[in-house]
Amino acid sequence: MSDTAFVLIVEDEQAHGQAIAEALQRAHCACNVVTSGQAALESLRQRPPDVVIADYKLGGEVNGLDVLREAKRLRPETEVILITAYGSEALARDALSPHGECRAFDYLIKPIDIDVLRDRVQRAARQALAAREARLLKEQMGKAFEFSGIIGTSEVMHRLIKRVQKLARSKSTVLIIGETGTGKELFAQAIHLNSPRAGGPFKVLNCAAVSETLLESELFGHVKGAFTGAITDREGLVEAADDGTMFLDEIGDMPLTMQAKLLRTLETGEVIRVGTNETLHFDVRFVAATNHDLTELLRAGRFREDLFYRLHAQAALRIPPLRERREDIPVLAQRFIAEANRAHGLHVEGLTPEAVRKLVNHNWPGNVRELRNVIERMCVEAEHSKLEVADLPENLRGSTDLVPLGPPDLAGMTMADVEKLHIMNTLRLFGGNRERTAKALGIGARTLYRKLREYGLR
Repeated sequence: MSDTAFVLIVEDEQAHGQAIAEALQRAHCACNVVTSGQAALESLRQRPPDVVIADYKLGGEVNGLDVLREAKRLRPETEVILITAYGSEALARDALSPHGECRAFDYLIKPIDIDVLRDRVQRAARQALAAREARLLKEQMGKAFEFSGIIGTSEVMHRLIKRVQKLARSKSTVLIIGETGTGKELFAQAIHLNSPRAGGPFKVLNCAAVSETLLESELFGHVKGAFTGAITDREGLVEAADDGTMFLDEIGDMPLTMQAKLLRTLETGEVIRVGTNETLHFDVRFVAATNHDLTELLRAGRFREDLFYRLHAQAALRIPPLRERREDIPVLAQRFIAEANRAHGLHVEGLTPEAVRKLVNHNWPGNVRELRNVIERMCVEAEHSKLEVADLPENLRGSTDLVPLGPPDLAGMTMADVEKLHIMNTLRLFGGNRERTAKALGIGARTLYRKLREYGLR
């Protein structure tokens, strides 16, 4: 299984329950053993499990069917396996009826073959975990919000949008910081569209895409004869953005000489076209963006200190990379599916939970842009109405570790089970490398090896 399943074992003979737990723990399940139906109900309410193994007949007023009904009431995706004595299997079969109020996953007859039980539990766990992921995905989609084309569900994006709303209403110069592909231009557009300048122009200049010799002309314009090929006067982008917003993308790549001229414009609103000394005045709000660490460029002498403080002193907006807001991936993927459908005349409905898991687990070095490209390619090449794991690029198909869509629910687990689960997940994260795992856990290699022996993980 790609995730650790939590199994509740309800067996009035404690030795039998512990034997089942030990066998399942070797299959990487986290187990809780109780010896009565009443204790099972209490455990279910504390932490609904993925799988319940319950003896059909339990001492006391609460029997296995009562446990089944309560498990399904609390969390419908929980799967229940009933254990019954020989001769009473007809009662257990009734619990498997599709017409019943609550349906069990399967039943086994005593004496139990532990290998068969382990196989049934693993199959039940896969089904339960898939259903849980589908529910979490639906909940995430239900929490989605949108603001001027920016969508998400995460708390960090919610806070970021609140800042964008406040900054949009101000006159401040804004510096947007973020890795390539995080959507810096989209945030700049949102600032413009929600500002008093929304009716004015929005102009964009990528400072890394224009040569140093042409950058000044692009930004400030030129007069006829200013240089070879300047056959007419030409307004610059700052002039074209009058009464609107000028977005300077990748400002960290702007040459130092241009930085000095830009600083003058930021402070005074003055522009001097190339080839003239005439000063022009324009009312432009500047939004800049960079994927560089400007403090490092400052130390290296590649960025002016006065421009740095001019940009940072007013407002800096950091957009987190996609790997830091994985909760947003499902809703972003759905948005990109809709875009691909419109662009290519397709009818893709969505993704399977397994495909969503793979997407959420990927590190996305290219951020939102990479996700959009992957989804578009999947939509164009897909053979089914829903995108499946087989439709993913090969580098995304290989990972099997689940990054949960929601926070893990550890209530009801012993500290030993929590520690074991944490060690297992960290081992998976580092591909089984025990030295890196020990370092990440903050313990010595000897301590890790001892704990692996204790938990039967070697």
